[in-house]
Amino acid sequence: MTDELMVDVKGLCKQFKDDAGTFDVLKDASFSIRAGEMVALVGMSGSGKTTLLQILGGLDSHGGGTICVGGKDISKFNAAELAAFRNRSIGFVFQFHHLLPDFTAVENVLIPGLISGKTKEECMKRAADLLGIFDLSKRLNHFPTELSGGERQRVALARALFNEPALVLADEPTGNLDRVNGERLLTLFEKANKELNQTFLIATHNSRLSLGLHRILFLEDGKIISTDKPTTVADEW
Repeated sequence: MTDELMVDVKGLCKQFKDDAGTFDVLKDASFSIRAGEMVALVGMSGSGKTTLLQILGGLDSHGGGTICVGGKDISKFNAAELAAFRNRSIGFVFQFHHLLPDFTAVENVLIPGLISGKTKEECMKRAADLLGIFDLSKRLNHFPTELSGGERQRVALARALFNEPALVLADEPTGNLDRVNGERLLTLFEKANKELNQTFLIATHNSRLSLGLHRILFLEDGKIISTDKPTTVADEW
């Protein structure tokens, strides 16, 4: 971990409209994350955690504020610039692995590299190396249906790390796993953090996972209301 700011968000706003009218999902939300930090984002269901991650990852628009990731103000990017930013600077891990069923583990992992213009040969090597880090060297040519839930999430994490992103955004990554596999996934996050100095922002309801990270951001009523890390599970709410 360093003093360098990987994420610096100021005054972030986002509104949605429905039949009942307009409501604020994010209201003047501000926070920062240092390079190499592992940060949990917690809040009640519907509090805006997924929306916040999607905005940071360039998947959704915002209604105001500035969003700097890796020193770049992405709030000023056009659509093409956002697409390039997502591919090169952001890794995504979701509750459901979203692996392509007709591709093997190694093929799923190397897709971001092909999109960024790397050769297939260097992509194959990089993908195999990453899967080896996550103890999947013997599963390179297995399809998602031939992998366990925990293995699929490891493949998804390897894919997220392929382009050495500035930031990995994880949205309820343990939500579809049992306790044992959830704890294994946290161990892999920690390994990536320590060995690759990878920065993580992880939206989660998993108290054990959040308490294992460096810091916790609480999202309530559209704002980040605290950045203190609770000392016990009972302190989370």
